[in-house]
Amino acid sequence: MGELRKDPILERWVIIASERSKRPGGFFKAPRITEKTDPDKCPFCPGHESMTPPEIFSLRDPKANTWKTRVIPNKYLALSLDNPFVKKGKGMYDMMTNFGAHEVLIETPFHEKEAKDQSKEEIITWLSVLQQRTEDLTKDQRFRHILIFKNKGKSAGASLSHPHHQIMATPITPKRVREELNGSFHYYKMKERCIFCDIINQEQSDGERIVYENEAYISFCPYASRFPYEIWILPKTHEIDFYAKSVKDTMPLLAELLKIVLQKLSAVLGDPDYNYIFHNSPNRIPRRDYWHTVKEDYHWHIELLPKLTTIAGFEWGTGFFINPLAPEDAAKELREVKI
Repeated sequence: MGELRKDPILERWVIIASERSKRPGGFFKAPRITEKTDPDKCPFCPGHESMTPPEIFSLRDPKANTWKTRVIPNKYLALSLDNPFVKKGKGMYDMMTNFGAHEVLIETPFHEKEAKDQSKEEIITWLSVLQQRTEDLTKDQRFRHILIFKNKGKSAGASLSHPHHQIMATPITPKRVREELNGSFHYYKMKERCIFCDIINQEQSDGERIVYENEAYISFCPYASRFPYEIWILPKTHEIDFYAKSVKDTMPLLAELLKIVLQKLSAVLGDPDYNYIFHNSPNRIPRRDYWHTVKEDYHWHIELLPKLTTIAGFEWGTGFFINPLAPEDAAKELREVKI
């Protein structure tokens, strides 16, 4: 029997409808052939640096006479620092110039070496650079929010298969982020506790939705999962910012957990396309009253979303999601798979 479950943060309802997985195309769970960019034409491969805009930052490997990871401006910018930051009204409508930052972090010089196949040290390298870029962009007081995300595979929106992340800094707080911040704020106002810390405690108490955990981080399929095999990754210690010192100190454990989770996902689903998004706090400088309890009520985390189902008319029309796989079943399969 299916059921409706309520997301405690966003108060969004999800329909857990296991019977729908039996319908044709219920969700795809077989090894797939992903489209690969030709390495000879890939602008992210070593030797092709002239095919990208000038790099913003890189870490070099003197022994291999190449770079370990690079950060470049996105060649096809959605937002640009070259644009003036102007806000104005057009009659009843509001608009602003598309001011912002849009960067690409190229994880590795190796064309097909995804994070699940990288060493822990390689993952630590690009995670640390993502931290540096986030912290640096946060210093620009015009930015309200810094978003890190990864699109892996064509169905997840990736135009190039070479492993990479994107970083976007926006002069407004995105609606989805604002909803999460508001939900966290209202929970804290009511209970004087962080809702994410309470979720961690509940998941550890229940145990049935946990995928993997170590001393510093936990991963689980959330109670109101929107999609099959959706996974959240959170630090066990309350922390608001991804670039905080506590995260730097526990980076090896984050890298270990991320690698294991991606290996498990690949073992169960046959190397699926996916998105994952770093949910980070808003830029609080210089707005002293901007979510003034955010240090207490928010908790940075990663949401990993395999591309297995399609959002259709019901979802667009209602804001509900229909998930054909109970998160308890997904977590059990991921937890028990051998890697």
